[in-house]
Amino acid sequence: MTEHPPGASYVLTCAQTRRLDALAVEAFGIPSIVLMENAARALTAVARSMMHGADTRRVVIFAGPGNNGGDGLASARHLHNAGCDVRICLAADPDRVKGDAATNLAIVRAMGISLRVVDAGDPARSVDEMMDGWAPPGLVIDALLGTGLAQPPRPPISTLIARINDLGESGWGVVSADVPSGLDADSGQAAGAVVRADATVTFAALKPAFRVEAAGRFTGRVSVGDIGAPRELLDRLGTRV
Repeated sequence: MTEHPPGASYVLTCAQTRRLDALAVEAFGIPSIVLMENAARALTAVARSMMHGADTRRVVIFAGPGNNGGDGLASARHLHNAGCDVRICLAADPDRVKGDAATNLAIVRAMGISLRVVDAGDPARSVDEMMDGWAPPGLVIDALLGTGLAQPPRPPISTLIARINDLGESGWGVVSADVPSGLDADSGQAAGAVVRADATVTFAALKPAFRVEAAGRFTGRVSVGDIGAPRELLDRLGTRV
């Protein structure tokens, strides 16, 4: 991730972000998995910076079934290769994971990275069993829900959000991919459970929520990850700030 990526000067709504992704693929020929890979590298860079100087390299990644989860799964690979002890909490039946996210799921499985599929009937127990023996704090990556949030999170996602917040209160660092899970990226409103992150790596450009003062208690420090979308699209779709 560059220190001042192009998107740091733009704001994109959720609809504009989806349009940017589509045009990057359709009009410019950038494979969508390249965009995901770039997002994962940006997320990994911030995660590693948060571990700098710490006496732990433990990382737990909470991944949802969509592209936000795919970003987290791809980041798991990079963190594993960097020597981190990575565990993944997958909040979906693996058969529900599609497209580029499914590609990254297959890769982390082939690499033998620890992965636990959440029991929807008792998600808290799934997390506790996955993290057995991990008492000292480490880092949490929140990749459950992205900008496609359409309604307040429901179980098991809402339970996992609460578990992430519990970990944050006990000393674990928390970084969210794109937007803290449960936060409306357009309005900055929280209609239900929301992750309270120490840092948020948002992709391509800033989102309107990050300009809402009250949202700051959820986002923590916000940085923009460059996913490689053409600057022409930012000029066409975004609002300069």
